[in-house]
Amino acid sequence: MCGIVGAVAQRDVADILVEGLKRLEYRGYDSAGVAIIDNNNQLNRVRRLGKVQELADALIATPLSGGTGIAHTRWATHGAPSEVNAHPHIASDNIAVVHNGIIENHQQLRTRLQGLGYEFVSETDTEVIAHLVHLELKTSATLLEAVQKTVKQLDGAYGTVVLDTADKSRLVVARSGSPLVIGYGVGENFIASDMMALLPVTRKFAFLEEGDVAEVTRFEVNVFDTHGVPVKREAKEQDISQDSGDKGEYRHYMLKETYEQPTAIRNTLEGRLSGNVLDMNTFGEGADEIFKGIEHVQIIACGTSYHSGMVARYWLESLAGVSCNIEIASEFRYRKSHVPKNALIVTISQSGETADTLAALRLAKELGYKASLVICNVAGSSLVRESDLAFMTKAGAEIGVASTKAFTTQLVGLLMMTWAIGKHHGMSETVQNEIASSLMALPSKLEEVLALASSIEDLAEDFADKHNALFLGRGDQYPIAMEGALKLKEISYIHAEAYAAGELKHGPLALIDADMPVIVVAPKNDLIEKLKSNVEEVRARGGLMYVFADSEANFASDDTMKVINVPVCDDLIAPIVYTLPLQLLSYYVAIIKGTDVDQPRNLAKSVTVE
Repeated sequence: MCGIVGAVAQRDVADILVEGLKRLEYRGYDSAGVAIIDNNNQLNRVRRLGKVQELADALIATPLSGGTGIAHTRWATHGAPSEVNAHPHIASDNIAVVHNGIIENHQQLRTRLQGLGYEFVSETDTEVIAHLVHLELKTSATLLEAVQKTVKQLDGAYGTVVLDTADKSRLVVARSGSPLVIGYGVGENFIASDMMALLPVTRKFAFLEEGDVAEVTRFEVNVFDTHGVPVKREAKEQDISQDSGDKGEYRHYMLKETYEQPTAIRNTLEGRLSGNVLDMNTFGEGADEIFKGIEHVQIIACGTSYHSGMVARYWLESLAGVSCNIEIASEFRYRKSHVPKNALIVTISQSGETADTLAALRLAKELGYKASLVICNVAGSSLVRESDLAFMTKAGAEIGVASTKAFTTQLVGLLMMTWAIGKHHGMSETVQNEIASSLMALPSKLEEVLALASSIEDLAEDFADKHNALFLGRGDQYPIAMEGALKLKEISYIHAEAYAAGELKHGPLALIDADMPVIVVAPKNDLIEKLKSNVEEVRARGGLMYVFADSEANFASDDTMKVINVPVCDDLIAPIVYTLPLQLLSYYVAIIKGTDVDQPRNLAKSVTVE
């Protein structure tokens, strides 16, 4: 959600800034812009509505030179997508600002600044920052001091970078609630909202902490905490093995990442299982001792990650014998809740920067949860740094907005967490061995599912003229039905909802007709006969069924039902296995609908605002 890139260098940085923005396109945006101070200390800016390529083309026509600059991709919050609302924003021809987040008191600040004679040209909250910095510079010795005064007046979330033509040798950055990372070069330094943006120029990064303000020049980085006290933020070389720049043979990142899932899960498992023994260091130092005393697990997440947490609740209570609650982060943080005795808070986030989930973790710490664990894909992210324990999914870079391999690797991590907790709560060796063998068999089982792609592509043709869809599942497949519905609505724009199949009689049956496709996930488990009864309820009312079924579950295609047989698998890993057919169905339907698969409208990959 929004992207920031900044640079202070001896060389021209326009190409570096634009390449950085291209690497952040997966985050979701509606406009892009760049501002650079040239050798004559003039501030030059180019902004464009639409894709980063529009900006790149504009810079070919009107090149910008200079070694100090900032760039941004905007995901609209205040003000409609437009060139005038695009970042960077400029005050009095010398101050330029880019900003991620939301300034909640922007209207009060705007009114005050207008009273002082400042004129606003955009509808954004960000322009307030530019004018405030300009105002504070009148009574400040340095840009750093002016920014420090400015951020004290801001309520809300921000990751912001400021430059001033009066001193093109430096950028000043501030972080509160929205992530920023410093990239270290040789005789040049960089800033970004995500390490991905800077991989072509550096692999050495330091993460700013909450409340930090930093002054960045070509040769040094000075960081100050919220009280203005100098602090050290250690810079480390990051071993990022998977880059995002190439779709390879695939038409879209989403399809590429769907097919990467067997490999991603092998990476998740690598070094963590030795035969049937789970390495407890997988979760961080002291994990085994913490898990011994856990009596309850509270899971907090958003979106797709919330669905993985719902599956984990079934696992934790049925396999580990530990009570579990799962809640949407944006709800958890705004209600009064009871903290059970010896409770573990578990957060789940692909990016590790999800704003509501991060705020919920901080609240949980205040409420007195015994310990915290994050399931995450990004080392060094805020959730990883602020949690006691961390399980890194090792999924590799995920560029498509609709999550695929991040979701399935989260499920692997949550099943391993269930095992790690359960072995201290009476989980038998038989069950532990079953988890181990199921996990080791999972990658090859997913490869078998991917071989169904052509059949699923054919099935997708039936959805060409559909506007609504219903997904059904029971037990731990209900969250998978929810995830399938989310995927379909995200990338095909078909309205889709999921229900626990047993709830059909309590309302959803009213929707059933020949224009409402009903998608069912049907592994052969203890609930299969109940599910078959639910399927018959739909068929009796003229519904069209699309069933992804265990080949031993005895579903047969006919005029009212199309069946795709999914390879037989152990119940433990069935939620993961049955996810892939739904991902493929959503993808092929989106292709038929002609939507932007990797960057669906109105959505962002990393949701760093409330």
